[in-house]
Order: sequence, then C-alpha cells, then structure tokens
Amino acid sequence: MADVSKNTVTQAIITEDEQGQRLDNFLLKICKGVPKSHVYRIVRSGEIRVNRRRAEVCYRLQIGDVLRIPPIRLAQRDTEMADGAAIGVELPILYEDDALLVIDKPSGIAVHGGSGVSFGVIEALRRQRPQARFLELAHRLDRETSGILLVGKKRSALTALHDMFRDGGITGNARGADKRYLVLVKGRWMEPLRHVKAPLLKYLLETGERRVRVSEQGKVSHTVFRLRARWGHYSLLEAELKSGRTHQIRVHLAHLGFPIAGDDKYGDFALNKALAKTGLKRMFLHAWKMTLPHPLSGTAVTFEAPLPAHLDAFLHNLSVKDPQEYGEKI
Repeated sequence: MADVSKNTVTQAIITEDEQGQRLDNFLLKICKGVPKSHVYRIVRSGEIRVNRRRAEVCYRLQIGDVLRIPPIRLAQRDTEMADGAAIGVELPILYEDDALLVIDKPSGIAVHGGSGVSFGVIEALRRQRPQARFLELAHRLDRETSGILLVGKKRSALTALHDMFRDGGITGNARGADKRYLVLVKGRWMEPLRHVKAPLLKYLLETGERRVRVSEQGKVSHTVFRLRARWGHYSLLEAELKSGRTHQIRVHLAHLGFPIAGDDKYGDFALNKALAKTGLKRMFLHAWKMTLPHPLSGTAVTFEAPLPAHLDAFLHNLSVKDPQEYGEKI
C-alpha cells in the first residue's frame, strides 16, 4: 500500500492485495486522518486519476491500475499512528500464517480508530509491523468485548473471510464460521438451550451515539444461548451467533430481562456499580471460540481464547459467595 506524501504527487500501482476495493475505500485507508469530505472532493474534482483518467468514487480497483494522488497533509494520521504504537499492552497472537492473523483482543481497546478514539488494534499492528504490506480487520468486536479477532494479511483471504461473516455465511452454511462467546448475565437462566430470533434496529441517541433495540422494523437476527453454569443470582451462558448484527448478544439478552454483567449501554447500571466494587470493572462478554474453513486452503481450523484471568477469578469468587447450582464446577 502506498505512502501518501504531503509535499509531492504520489503514484500507487494496485496489486493483488488491493484489487476489488472501491476507490474511495482505498483512499480513506491510506489517508487516515484526512476528512472523508476532502477525499471525496479531490476524487470528484479530478485530482485523483486512475490510469490518467477521472474515476468515480465507486470504481473497483484492478491489478495494475496506476493511481495519481495529489499532495495531502497527513499530520493527523501521523499522530494517530504514533498513538497506536503507544497502546502499551501486548496483543497476544493465537495463530498466524501467510494469510491470517488471530489475536486475543483485550477488553477496553477499540479494534480501530474513530468514535472518540484516535487509534485501535489495527493501527497498533500496522505501526508495530511496518514491513507488513497488508493488514485489515476481517470483522469487529465491541471495545468492551475481549477475545478472538481475525485480521487478513492478504486481500484474497480478507475477501473470503468477509464472505463467511456476511449474513447467509454464518453457522449452518458449509462455508460459514461458528462463533461462540461466554457471557455472564444477571438472573437465573433456566433453559439448557434457547434460540432467540428478535429483529434488531439501529438508531442514534440525541448525542449521536449509536444504539440498537428490538423492533419489527429491524433486521433478522438469531442467537443461540446455552446454559453453562448458574448461581442464585447469575448465569453463565454460551452465545452462538447465527447472524452478525451490531450489539446483537447484548441487546437480545437485555430484551429477555437478562442484562450482561458490566454492560454500560444496555445493562443494569446500579448492579454494574456494585460489581465494580467487587472486582468486575468491565463487561463480562468474551469471544472464546471460533471454527471456520481456512480462507485460502478451506481446511477447518478452530481457535480458542481462554477466559481472561480476572473474569475467571470473578467466577471463582462468585462460587464462594453464592454456591453454584447448575453445570460443571467452575
């Protein structure tokens, strides 16, 4: 991927890693920190040239395309990348090969810059691996969620992963991905297995912050919950995603009356304050297991991220104070 200069014209030649991307998306990636409106303006004004011609923002890049990019000031991008290098936490690698990188993401770190943060996991990876030609997120995790995060190291692998995660490519499809989470909820969950098919609708608060609610006008959403353990006032569930909607597990559980412990958007806020005093200062939601065909070979692979030590310790302390009444002993 080209480095854009703030002083001279940059020429970028499209390789296999970039082919198939929209022109606007490609430019936004290499011009981090530049306002989207400015990127669109220089495309529409003809300052961006593809093979010496004007191009639409929706143009799909092809191998061998030559892009002419005018000088663009990237001071904000430079600051973002420096911040990304200073995340200050180790990003545990669960698996890596030529096509794929699997990270055990800590809670409290965004997967990418934006929405009030200047950096995230992907910016840190790019800064820490300056020799890497291609690193792109294959999917998302909420900032508060820990666990398995996949990063494509080749365009072909990333495209295959996106196809798997797209609706219709989740569990039940031979080419899909089986994604499992561990989640602690308030309340005594009684059913060993429960399918939840409540449609979800995105909306914005007056502050501009994104939220999701159950609504008949929403998109089809499906989560399968399995009871793993139960105490007098809490239950540990395994959540299997059959669709990939924003905040899907959190909203489905809140809708059912079983808010996630520590959830600061859809949870029980009084309970969260009490839990913070006992050691749970984050949302108890962890992406712990994923099985999928390898994006290039097609061979089935399984990744597991163990429950973080502080969450595991919380469960042990919970069992001491509130004897476990269901499931294997934690």
